[in-house]
Amino acid sequence: MTAHRIDASLDTAIDVFTAERHPVLRVAPGDTATIRTLSAAGYTERQQHAGDHPPTLIDGRRGHCLVGPIAVEGARPGQVLTVRFDDLVPDDWGYTGSGGVDTPVNRALGLTQERGPLLWDIDAGTGVARNQLGLGVRTAPFLGVVGVPPEPTGEHSTIPPRPLGGGNIDCRELVAGSTLYLPVTVPDALLFVGDGHAAQGDGEVSGTAIECGMTATVTLSLLDEAPVDGIHADTPAGRITFGFDADLNAATTTALDRMVDWIAGLHGITRSEALAMASVAVSMRVTQVANRTWGVHALLPHDAITA
Repeated sequence: MTAHRIDASLDTAIDVFTAERHPVLRVAPGDTATIRTLSAAGYTERQQHAGDHPPTLIDGRRGHCLVGPIAVEGARPGQVLTVRFDDLVPDDWGYTGSGGVDTPVNRALGLTQERGPLLWDIDAGTGVARNQLGLGVRTAPFLGVVGVPPEPTGEHSTIPPRPLGGGNIDCRELVAGSTLYLPVTVPDALLFVGDGHAAQGDGEVSGTAIECGMTATVTLSLLDEAPVDGIHADTPAGRITFGFDADLNAATTTALDRMVDWIAGLHGITRSEALAMASVAVSMRVTQVANRTWGVHALLPHDAITA
């Protein structure tokens, strides 16, 4: 096993998913990589006041400022890339935007004209972030965007999460100690990461979390088979399956369908029996509402079902 290090720079950062870019790092399965990312906006300097727009690494940015692609040698479609988050350390400052944009949520709340940006001081040691209003929250750092290109050609937006490739999943449970399972879509997998969040609620309802730079240490491995189809995770909170769709009902059904499969396989029971167990043990959560595509995850706590 080899340990690698890569930082966000003009040579390593990008604002789309693509399989047509030369890898910025090559690793072998089982290797560890420490990846320094900037915030989603790619700010290169700290914001000095709410609403401030410092310089960004990528001019005319089209999506999230990501680092990638990272090639995993030998990965091929049909396999599953496992991304274990060994450590996630946020930068000491971040920001949250809200309102002022014409989105369905802002229209419903009457906030298309009113902005409420927050600036945060983040103390990774104490696990607390505090904003200019004097209000604080507990931190639980994770990366909002972890994904692979959805297909071998073209440039693809980083904004909507996808059933093929993942990407802007924005799941607050993917903290250190979690493993995310991504079906490989292209040779060498070609992983992109970024969009650090120091804290976020389920839903990411304003469209942003505590957006920040992040130093993430991950271990990348390959599986020939996974316990369930599609994108899923094993986290400190429990097992998670995901659904992504423009229709909330469809996203919910996908996440639930895969969780039913997982429970049935774990306990050797039928799918109808597994659905009954899910009804008393699984929580369905709206992962995010902000990214053109609904994200829903089904969460099965590790101790929810005993044998």
